[in-house]
Amino acid sequence: MRPPHHRVLRWLVPGLRIKRWISLAFVSMGLIVIAALYAFGVDVARALYRAIPLTSVTRNFLMIAMIAVGLSGFSLSLVQLVRSVARAIAPGVTEKASALIYRRRILDRGPKIVAVGGGTGLSTLLRGLKHMTSNITAVVTVMDDGGSSGRLRRQADVLPPGDVRNCLLALADDEERLSNYFQYRLTAPEELAGHALGNLLLMGLEQATGSFDRAVEAMSHVLKICGRVLPATLDNAQLAATMDDGSVVTGELRIVSDPRRIKHMTLLPNRVSPYAMVLEAIDEADLILLGPGSLFTSLIPNLLIDGVAVAIEEAAAEKMLIANLMTQHGETDSLSLGAHLRILNEYIRLSRFDHLLVNSEITSSDFLSKYRHEEAEPVIDDLKDPNGFGLIAIREDLLGTAKWAGKETVKHDPEKLARAIAKHTQAFAQRRLLGAEDATNRALSSP
Repeated sequence: MRPPHHRVLRWLVPGLRIKRWISLAFVSMGLIVIAALYAFGVDVARALYRAIPLTSVTRNFLMIAMIAVGLSGFSLSLVQLVRSVARAIAPGVTEKASALIYRRRILDRGPKIVAVGGGTGLSTLLRGLKHMTSNITAVVTVMDDGGSSGRLRRQADVLPPGDVRNCLLALADDEERLSNYFQYRLTAPEELAGHALGNLLLMGLEQATGSFDRAVEAMSHVLKICGRVLPATLDNAQLAATMDDGSVVTGELRIVSDPRRIKHMTLLPNRVSPYAMVLEAIDEADLILLGPGSLFTSLIPNLLIDGVAVAIEEAAAEKMLIANLMTQHGETDSLSLGAHLRILNEYIRLSRFDHLLVNSEITSSDFLSKYRHEEAEPVIDDLKDPNGFGLIAIREDLLGTAKWAGKETVKHDPEKLARAIAKHTQAFAQRRLLGAEDATNRALSSP
């Protein structure tokens, strides 16, 4: 059971702007009491003393008890008043009023973060970041042509919704409950069987609103997400990979299924226009994050879109790379961390980045044995300090696990990842000085 003062402390989190109004209320109440005593005079006080004949000890005890009861009642009334107002403003929100005010006051004033990527890596990152700031812009690749997304892309000529759906859910106000619905795979006739409900909803919203970006915006409102999700482009483009033997393979699914090593990535058509709001978000960002995510099919595709890599390089924002935990069969087999960086440097100048965040925890051999049939292994950290890219390497325990496709897999831990980013970036420096990280932990642990 939590101590009785725990509920009071939640209202005293720095930055909620509650303490100043409580203090003003107590000062105002004191002025009213003084004014009343001055108005009635000393004679009334003496008459009150004579009417209740008590000993000095009993009188002092009664006075203390009355003050305690009065302060408790006044404090309770203020708290209940704030809760009533919070529920009136957000009637559909079930979270505590203190947590609601914390989110609105503290998180809304957090740094502007742009996270670039796709796949499960980006959604994992967003899941942790949303507890640190509400000013998140997720830039998501839309080149997928496999699974439900690929089928919808071929059958209905829409942008692949899968990665966008996962990012929207990661930023949702009630992710756990909503994921059960939006990730549900339909059991239906052949044309609908296997489709994720969220994918179909995005496709329907695209038809209803007239464009994919408006569909994403509409679904963002439905899910009450913390931040925003932007497709990297609205053009219907495909990935093309030049293999080590010079042949060209088109389409993400075919690329990752091909056993040959990837030499270079391009887009078809060659010129793909960026979504304008993506460039605006990059220009206004305080912190830009690249990764984690599949090197060739999640990170590089965003950088191939006209102007995106240049916008990131020239942005005044602080920039951080987040290294992958595992290699990916068909893409990065046996590639070390240094090899990952050398390949990525061909598409964006890593010298323009400030930090590289690397996992330092070793995965157990028992757990890794489950990956043998996938031919995946931990990315070997062979990066020396200093390195040729001018990056400041930060090594932290970022390791976690998550269920994916019914099995336990190695993933970045969202909270560890978010805390490491907040700890090592200047974008969060002001909040660290205010003790906001501890306040976040208290808010997250509140019932």
